[in-house]
Amino acid sequence: MSENIRKKAIEMLLSGATLLSEPCPYCKGVRVMKDGDALCVNCGKSPDKEIEKQSQKIESDTPVKKLEEKLQSMTNELSKEKDPEKQQIILKSINLLIDTISKLKK
Repeated sequence: MSENIRKKAIEMLLSGATLLSEPCPYCKGVRVMKDGDALCVNCGKSPDKEIEKQSQKIESDTPVKKLEEKLQSMTNELSKEKDPEKQQIILKSINLLIDTISKLKK
């Protein structure tokens, strides 16, 4: 990592940038983002918008993401349901989803 890249990343962090959970699409390094601009701390590249969109699409298509979306949907459904028996059925499904998600994340 060059000194200039490191200094720029530190300046970004000190001025409110955040560390991104998604790695750099080029080198898999750590990235920081400020005002919509991402910078890889390792290689110094900012990904093309098209690569960034593809990366986000791939990440949103993972089984865990889909299960998490279903979990959110069922949680919303549970909060609206008044019938205790139906609430129990929804809760059982939610527990199964949580177990499955935790297994997939391991």
